[in-house]
Amino acid sequence: MMTFLKLHRGRLLALAGLIAPLVACAVLVPFRTHFLNSDAALVLVAVVVAVAASGRRTAGLLAAVSAAAWFDFFLTRPYERFTITRTPDIETTVLLVLVGAAVTELAALARRRSRAAATDEALLAAVQSTARLVAAGGDAQTVVGQVKIQLSSLLGIPGCTFTPGGTTAALRGPRLDEDGNVLWGGARWDVAEHGLPIEPLTVPAYYGGRLYGRFILTPTAPIAPSVAARQVAVALADLAACAVDRDTTSHAGP
Repeated sequence: MMTFLKLHRGRLLALAGLIAPLVACAVLVPFRTHFLNSDAALVLVAVVVAVAASGRRTAGLLAAVSAAAWFDFFLTRPYERFTITRTPDIETTVLLVLVGAAVTELAALARRRSRAAATDEALLAAVQSTARLVAAGGDAQTVVGQVKIQLSSLLGIPGCTFTPGGTTAALRGPRLDEDGNVLWGGARWDVAEHGLPIEPLTVPAYYGGRLYGRFILTPTAPIAPSVAARQVAVALADLAACAVDRDTTSHAGP
């Protein structure tokens, strides 16, 4: 049941946006001669706000339009007709739509900011957890294993392999540079427009200017991870290189 609700949440909210104002108007019909239309409009605004609070723009706009339509049909004279004859009722209906649309935009903006903040926290947590592991003396195999999982999660690409060693000349195909850009064939690939190329993507692992290995992921669809996610991916790969360097140095002995 929960899975169904998650998959169809947008559609269910849109349906609620259409139906909720109708139900509210139907409840008010028996009392429509006992209160001002402006009071009824406030009730409908509350309904629209409740739907818009979900942050779904489509649901909020549908609720605003539905509220205005049923306010006209049920609560303004002549009743049960989509006709408004009085100027105050026309103004109230227009304001109902405008207020509903404004509230919807504010809710959608708040939802985007909330999601962005949650994403930033997740990226920071990924770097912190790996940095702590390296600082605690985690061996290269453990650090590389954690970074492989994190890269798959950050970039949305299942499966990640690590190839140790190599030279810069061996970096062929698309790869991430230190700024999170995708370079391919000497040119920058527009991830925002085209998504990641459907080719093995290399995330080089550098430490102290030396290449210690390559993380390789192969997208199966043109997904477009954010610049921040790609930059964090590069930072994680470099942390893994630091762990590899430390293991290499310790094994080499004094």
